[in-house]
Amino acid sequence: MTQLLKMKPVFKEKVWGGSALKDRFGYEQAKDNTGECWGISGHTNGATEVQGGPYDGMPLSVLWSEKPELFGHPEGTFPLLVKLIDAADDLSVQVHPDDEYAKEKEGWPYGKTECWYIAHAEPGAELVLGHNANSREELRKLAEHGEWEELFRRVPVKAGDFVYVPSGTVHAIGGGITLLEVQQSSDITYRFYDYDRPDQNGQMRELHLEDSIACSMVPHEDQTPPRTTEQTAGATMETLIEAPYFTVRRVLVEAETALAKKASYQLISVIDGEGYVLLNGGKTPVQKGAHFVVTAGEEQPVFTGTLELIAAEPGESA
Repeated sequence: MTQLLKMKPVFKEKVWGGSALKDRFGYEQAKDNTGECWGISGHTNGATEVQGGPYDGMPLSVLWSEKPELFGHPEGTFPLLVKLIDAADDLSVQVHPDDEYAKEKEGWPYGKTECWYIAHAEPGAELVLGHNANSREELRKLAEHGEWEELFRRVPVKAGDFVYVPSGTVHAIGGGITLLEVQQSSDITYRFYDYDRPDQNGQMRELHLEDSIACSMVPHEDQTPPRTTEQTAGATMETLIEAPYFTVRRVLVEAETALAKKASYQLISVIDGEGYVLLNGGKTPVQKGAHFVVTAGEEQPVFTGTLELIAAEPGESA
């Protein structure tokens, strides 16, 4: 029987964090320097717990292991992680490894391919997305000489934009941006450059130049695909991406809408609005900032109200 598992988020303070997660999404637990809200996670660095119902208080990672039928009897560890990120200041310029590099170097089963839906962006906000080096030798030379402005590509963004960031992409979220991230369940980050700034304790954060150079895609190639839109009687559904690790859709609910699954289970985050989920004869209220998992089963969740949702499902390689 399909079930709705509401998640209790995990919050993380960051040197670049701000107050948007508290102010814009109403998270009372967030502080004025909270940078990340892990909304749906089975990762050891911050597994979210189920709120309410028969599995109340169980970490998602434990539920995944002990009740595999809820997820269609998958193997391995929970493959995806959904975050909200508030960048009051620029994040470090970084790169993430692919699965092979992560296994060999870090002993972790997943590298980190991710994608971003921009929920809010201040005027003039930018991302670092990619670099201008044509070879790994040129990449090393520019990095070692600190030619950062020449090396990094900067891209302006606005609310509603979507960006695909496969492993190997040099990237950074710029200040003034709040976004939702869907990623592989990995916390491996190699820092290229951190603006020579200290952390909360006055210490310079570690850089990982050799790993960054080794993992980087050279030359850079933008891989964000065009999105496709489907209009139904009650909603507008945009497929933002169908990739090996995940499928991500944006759903604007205006009237009663059933959300078909693309995999055995779904991860859903409410970006804006409020309404209800109808499932198994029950009616569950949901509002901006809610994160939940729709488990395996034939029944589809039905949404009512006025809602902006991001729905993610594991891909074939997850």
